[in-house]
Amino acid sequence: MQPEMTPTTALEDGENVQHSFYPCGSAYWRDHAWLAAGAMGCGMAILMLLGNPHVWTGAIGGLAAIAVRGFYLASDELKARWDLTETRLLGPQGRAVRLGEIAKIRKLGSAVQVVTLSGDKHLLKFQQDRDDTIARIERAKAVAG
Repeated sequence: MQPEMTPTTALEDGENVQHSFYPCGSAYWRDHAWLAAGAMGCGMAILMLLGNPHVWTGAIGGLAAIAVRGFYLASDELKARWDLTETRLLGPQGRAVRLGEIAKIRKLGSAVQVVTLSGDKHLLKFQQDRDDTIARIERAKAVAG
């Protein structure tokens, strides 16, 4: 069974979705390009340290690993949606965070990390404009009080 990548939490009485956050395909592939570059460099460095004369194969292995991962996960990751209401941030697989329970909001690559007062962490991955995502959540949090 495939996990639900849109919010499944029911809205409360009088609660309305103010904005939906969707992942950006170009941010997804840009992040994977950076991961591939890092994996290629690490693969080559490991082979060099081991004295392997075919160091270039580390680059191919790193690229292949990240490419397979990227294509395999794209169908799910690019369907993930988060909804912002007047009182909560609702995410995939039943995630729900009351705005008043948000302790920190920070950038993490192309993602926005939301940390609750209890220490729970949630990622709104592959955001096209992280600053806009953060600003919208902070404005809603200020209004919610």
